Amino acid sequence: MFTRILLLFLTFFFALSPSSARPPPFAMRISCGARENVNTRPTNTLWFKDFAYTGGIPANGTRPSFITPPLKTLRYFPLSEGPENCYNINRVPSGHYSVRMFFGLVAEPNFDSEPLFDVSVEGTQIYSLRSGWSNHDDEQAFAEAIVFLTDGSASLCFHSTGHGDPAILSIEILQVDENAYNYGPEWGQGIILRTANRLSCGAGKPKFDEDYSGDHWGGDRFWNPITTFGQSSDRSLSVEASIKQASVAPNFYPEALYQTALVSTDSKPELEYTLDVDPNRNYSVWLHFAEIDPSVTGVGQRVFDILINGDVEFRGVDIVRMSGDRYTALVLNKTVTINGRTLTITLHPTNGSHALISAIEVFEVIITESKTLPDEVRALQTLKSTLGLPLRFGWNGDPCVPQQHPWSGADCQFDSNSSKWVIDGLGLDNQGLGGFLPNDVSQLRHLQSINLSGNSIHGVIPSSLGTIASLEILDLSYNFFNGSIPESLGQLTTLRRLDLNGNSLSGRVPAALAGRLLHRASFNFTDNAGLCGIPGLPTCGPHLSAGAKIGIGIGVSVAFLLIVTCLVCWWKRRQNILRAQRIAARDAPYAKARTHFSRDVQMIRHHGQDHTRTAAESGPILLS
Repeated sequence: MFTRILLLFLTFFFALSPSSARPPPFAMRISCGARENVNTRPTNTLWFKDFAYTGGIPANGTRPSFITPPLKTLRYFPLSEGPENCYNINRVPSGHYSVRMFFGLVAEPNFDSEPLFDVSVEGTQIYSLRSGWSNHDDEQAFAEAIVFLTDGSASLCFHSTGHGDPAILSIEILQVDENAYNYGPEWGQGIILRTANRLSCGAGKPKFDEDYSGDHWGGDRFWNPITTFGQSSDRSLSVEASIKQASVAPNFYPEALYQTALVSTDSKPELEYTLDVDPNRNYSVWLHFAEIDPSVTGVGQRVFDILINGDVEFRGVDIVRMSGDRYTALVLNKTVTINGRTLTITLHPTNGSHALISAIEVFEVIITESKTLPDEVRALQTLKSTLGLPLRFGWNGDPCVPQQHPWSGADCQFDSNSSKWVIDGLGLDNQGLGGFLPNDVSQLRHLQSINLSGNSIHGVIPSSLGTIASLEILDLSYNFFNGSIPESLGQLTTLRRLDLNGNSLSGRVPAALAGRLLHRASFNFTDNAGLCGIPGLPTCGPHLSAGAKIGIGIGVSVAFLLIVTCLVCWWKRRQNILRAQRIAARDAPYAKARTHFSRDVQMIRHHGQDHTRTAAESGPILLS
């Protein structure tokens, strides 16, 4: 007795212990175009403001559907800002996520202005809006997919098709269980499950998991109500009894989902549901059951086969037997290949009873695209900045995927060695580009051709181009490149066409390049006034070593300083002479007078001396 009480106490203690409680799932909800955080009724859901995730233009929005979150703003992307626009959301923990995007309208659309665009997640296209989507109050108002996010971020892109401007009302990134919707051996990180349809059979109102008070690890799914599959073919059934085995891992379906159902009638014992799909795709079908009919009390009273497009996928389904009891949830899953444009699910009774179903989920199975090598993506982003690429180019997201929407001017090739896409060509000629060509261009190490001709690019040709060993064509003609041709270009043994004409290059053409002219290479160096060294260009002067050039430079500098010093000394001496001459000329009359006066004084002194000597010589004078 004591042991039992102790075990109960320990169980209760660990159940309340914070360390044993599962942390809440990561949730990021963005109200697109909003400048402040928003809380919406009736669940008081928090939507974060839209800041620093993307480009585009924020605006007041129109809700196209009653199931759309009650938000008042959106963000739209005019074609003038580029055909590819992405929300890049960082700090998303690695894990399994339900990603949902609700679409909006800037104004009431007509046939010509209704925005039709494609949606991609992590470089994989998952959805294309169809004409008339804005007039439907159902799941066409949003796109949803279950995807693994493994690099700490999420990239959600919207690709213009030329028909209206993409407009996004909200984005939700909701973490789900790691094993959610595990449909079999092929399931994993290379798979995206796009929601094609999700039905709550027998329900009268649309609901989200949140409305059902569902577990947050379920991802807040939307359940579209359906009260009949066809006229007089079925009836709705609902109960308030508790349902066992409903909200359990890994999918955490809400209990209320199994409290309604559609049941076939005597007039048509079969239940049949048809969904329009894209052909030649794989679809994962999830079927939900709970025996809630009070007339069925045990095993064997309701047995039916399940067919998908006429093929029996589940035979002899007995809900009570397979679930273990009445009022107990049962989930069946089958992944099938659909060749046509419809997917038809048929429940066919085998013992004279009626068929019953609680809910249906259909997912398109999409194999994820391999992305472009990260170093090459960063190199292209640097080019976008340094060359001043116009907005109309876009260059957002991944350059090569989705394959339906590659970047304009960037040619892609799949590299089987790395299982990644690489850039093998740049074609940006005559696009009004400016700026300079950065050294980072060498990170595009799989390039076979570069054509940047007919722009206004200036600066030197980066020597790092010589490290792109696969380069065959380099056309930089008719720009404003200056400086010398890098010696490293001579290392490109595969280079067969080099056009550098129409620039401001100078110096000697590298000898290695000149030698290639003998091997049928097509090189053009004309219209560069300072180039020399090959036939058709001026002859270069004697070739001097770097040391000799430095010595000559120093000698010229010293000689120049000596000449300047001598000129300064001569100029100062000349100024002194001129100053003396000016003073002499100014004082000439006064100088003559002083000369006469000096002569008279000297004569008087001389006369006096003579008189004195005469008197002395004549002897003493006697006075009386």
